[in-house]
Amino acid sequence: MLPTWSNKEDCCKWRGVHCNMNGRVTNISLPCFTDDDEDITIGNMKTNKPHCLAGKIHLSLFDLEFLNYLDLSNNDFKSIHLPMDCQKLSSVNTSHGSGNFSNVFHLDLSQNENLVINDLRWLLRLSSSLQFLNLDSIDLHRETRWLQILTMFPSLSELHLYRCQLKSASQSLLYANFTSLEYLDLSQNDFFSDLPIWLFNISGLAYLNLQANRFHGQIPETLLKLQNLITLILMGNEMSGKIPDWIGQFTNLEYLELSMNLLIGSIPTTLGNVSSLTVFDVVLNNLTGSLPESLGKLSNLEVLYVGENNLSGVVTHRNFDKLFNLKELWFGSPLSIFNFDPQWIPPFKLQLLDLKCANLKLIPWLYTQTSLTTLKIENSTFKDVSQDKFWSLASHCLFLSLFHNNMPWNMSNVLLNSKVTWLIDNGLSGGLPQLTSNVSVFNLSFNNLTGPLSHLLCHNMIENTNLMFLDVSDNHLSGGLTECWGNWKSLIHVNLGNNNLTGMIPNSMGSLSNLMSFHISNTMLHGEIPVSLESCKKLVIVNFRNNKFSGNIPNWIGQDMEVLQLRSNEFSGDIPSQICQLSSLFVLDLSNNRLTGAIPQCLSNITSMTFNDVTQNEFYFSYNVFGVTFITTIPLLSKGNDLNYPKYMHVIDLSNNSLSGRIPLEIFRLTALQSLNLSQNQFMGTIPNEIGNMKQLESLDLSNNSLSGEIPQTMSALSFLEVLNLSFNNLKGQIPLGTQLQSFTPLSYMGNPELCGSPLIEKCNHDKVPDGDINVMAKEEEGSELMECFYMGMGVGFATGFWVVFGSLLFKRSWRHAYFNFLYDVKDWFMSK
Repeated sequence: MLPTWSNKEDCCKWRGVHCNMNGRVTNISLPCFTDDDEDITIGNMKTNKPHCLAGKIHLSLFDLEFLNYLDLSNNDFKSIHLPMDCQKLSSVNTSHGSGNFSNVFHLDLSQNENLVINDLRWLLRLSSSLQFLNLDSIDLHRETRWLQILTMFPSLSELHLYRCQLKSASQSLLYANFTSLEYLDLSQNDFFSDLPIWLFNISGLAYLNLQANRFHGQIPETLLKLQNLITLILMGNEMSGKIPDWIGQFTNLEYLELSMNLLIGSIPTTLGNVSSLTVFDVVLNNLTGSLPESLGKLSNLEVLYVGENNLSGVVTHRNFDKLFNLKELWFGSPLSIFNFDPQWIPPFKLQLLDLKCANLKLIPWLYTQTSLTTLKIENSTFKDVSQDKFWSLASHCLFLSLFHNNMPWNMSNVLLNSKVTWLIDNGLSGGLPQLTSNVSVFNLSFNNLTGPLSHLLCHNMIENTNLMFLDVSDNHLSGGLTECWGNWKSLIHVNLGNNNLTGMIPNSMGSLSNLMSFHISNTMLHGEIPVSLESCKKLVIVNFRNNKFSGNIPNWIGQDMEVLQLRSNEFSGDIPSQICQLSSLFVLDLSNNRLTGAIPQCLSNITSMTFNDVTQNEFYFSYNVFGVTFITTIPLLSKGNDLNYPKYMHVIDLSNNSLSGRIPLEIFRLTALQSLNLSQNQFMGTIPNEIGNMKQLESLDLSNNSLSGEIPQTMSALSFLEVLNLSFNNLKGQIPLGTQLQSFTPLSYMGNPELCGSPLIEKCNHDKVPDGDINVMAKEEEGSELMECFYMGMGVGFATGFWVVFGSLLFKRSWRHAYFNFLYDVKDWFMSK
């Protein structure tokens, strides 16, 4: 029971319970509302639901005779409890004539992301009544009979199966008995097949969403059998071939979404016959040819997205003349030529305009679009464009995104007003602009701005500022950090990195009590970290790398910390034991400082490094009004390669300090650790066998220490290991046999004169070659320096059985293979010379 429910009160008065006039329960509606509906969402990608319902869903609810509506969506249920009669129903070959059937016609269990259902046969109890079923974001990957079961619902008219991890689309099935189905959402599953034939026999379908399923092949002509289609969504698949001419025969089609596929050829002119069309989206394909003028006759069209293709030809007002209702336009190609009459006034009032590869001077009608709320311009030129006129238009937009344009404008006297202002890599110069109190997200990174921060933060200070996201990194700003931070207490994310800033962190930054993400890397700041930052208790990410900060590492670091990056500074003293209290830590990087003493044995208390939860490894800043998510990347130095990772790895890097003693066994209990670097220290003792427990380890560097003993046999079980450096220690004995450790180059083991066995040239005693071959080996050793080129042509060790085709999904392990490479070996080679 809910805390608000009481046995002393009529259940019809309970929250979420509705009854009919006779006091019978007919409706239970208990969805959980989270903060995802807010304009701004900050945190990691996993929705926090501590206040939502949890535990098991008891299907005895269906015993309520008059219940017809059940909504338990967006809660945190983990499983379904089957009463005995449902278990019996699931264990036999059921028919419509058996079992205790329910009258429920609406069932919504969606967005219970932790709910796993292995068997859907309990649903058959609802087969005679169910009209609406929503199982979005429920794990159904073990239920291979989902289609056969759901076709036994003759009244089902609306079916939602978004992101259910479904694998099989039942390609062999020719007909699915969905006699009443009008709405079908199968988006974001993983079918990886041609479009299944049974889809085209659901003649009553009006809405069909097959987004992001890896469907491939050409768009089949059998699709014409679905003449009642109003909405067709095929975006984010691998559909190939041309958009067929017969697409113009859909007389009822209003929404056609074909973006992010592999489509080629031209946009068919027959689309001009689909007079009902309101949305047409084909962005991110390989379409060629010109924009057909027939599209300009679609007077009901509201959304036209044709950008990110290879369209060519001249674009004139005739392409848009009859688009009276157009609200959103996404267009632009390097091969397209704009030729608009300077006097032409469009018949539409756009709310969104997204232009790529445009010459703004050739689009004079832009300034007539005073209803714009979203303006995005990329890879375009602003030559001979009036700055005052443009900024005046932009000031009315809620969302302004200018990226990688040629606009070397001086920003010193500009006043920006857009709620989201995204001005990245445009060649902007001068001092920082001013902001109105409307601005919440401000990114001016990768430009040529100069001058002090005070021009933005201290002049004309804004009362009631709403600024939450500030990024002015990668410019040429100079001077100190100013003492004006007390006026910007709403800030959540601050990035000032890669500038020429000097001085110390001011105490006023401690007033940023909402601060969660703080980046000031690669500047010339110095001094100790001020104690005032202890007030920033919400800090999740701290990136202070590559500065001249000194003193001890603060022992007051907030317990919610996920990334602590202090590498390449002048910190000294011991590693504080308080770091062990950071149970949410993903990245601990204290490398290249002056730290001494031993590694704290309590590191095993960092529980986030003991299990791998992929749902909690991203820090993001989401502006939900526009459906935009800004993800904070994490710079990691791995073997000489400085990379920005949009997803956290589990990393500990304590390299290049003066740490000593034995490597504590506790560190090898961090079984989710993916990268461990303890090189360039003074560690002694052996490598413990427990290292074999670190099954997720991809990169291990213990080089340049005083480690002794043999390499543990357990290391051969580290199947994900891509980078290994044990060089320049006192290790001895045979390198353990197995494909894993033999796949690395000799550079991984060099500088250990008592090591032997493959891949080293030095054979172990039981493998010694005859005396006559020793001279040959000596000659080979003399030429070992020439082997550098050979090693540079080889990759380092790879996980046998895990090598994949280059170009796989960006965030998978295979993506990191390109970066975890052998260059660190060459670095160590030359350092040892």
